[in-house]
Amino acid sequence: MIVVSDTSPICYLLLMGQIGILKELYGAVVIPQVVADELSAFESSALVQDWIAEPPDWLQVYTVEVSPAVTLDKLDPGEQAAIALAEELAADLIILDDKAARQIARDRGLKLIGLLGILKAAASRGLLDLELAFEQLQSYGFWVAPALLARLLRDD
Repeated sequence: MIVVSDTSPICYLLLMGQIGILKELYGAVVIPQVVADELSAFESSALVQDWIAEPPDWLQVYTVEVSPAVTLDKLDPGEQAAIALAEELAADLIILDDKAARQIARDRGLKLIGLLGILKAAASRGLLDLELAFEQLQSYGFWVAPALLARLLRDD
């Protein structure tokens, strides 16, 4: 299974201490070099910088050419590169949270999941407590509509 990720889901999972669920759920995750660069940028937390400086063996970093496309111009470089890499590798799944990026990925026929979906999948496999994970995620500034959280918890 080929799974490509954007920057923010990795950052939040690191902050939550839950980065290992990516390996548990998918075995390996691929990121474009641009995402690795964003993770190592000085704006990132020291935790994130330290992690990407010595990434785990299940994380693979690829270089990808992002061809100019009007639809991709609306996105940040990490999102652009993640979508381009997912297309290049014919990925089974792309991890994105940005609304515009998710719509573009859908329009391009990519199968996607967001951080909330990953947490829900991990909870269904007994890897974490979903309600606690949502509380933790929100404590790090991740905004999500309360009604969506309630629905995800109810559907658990």
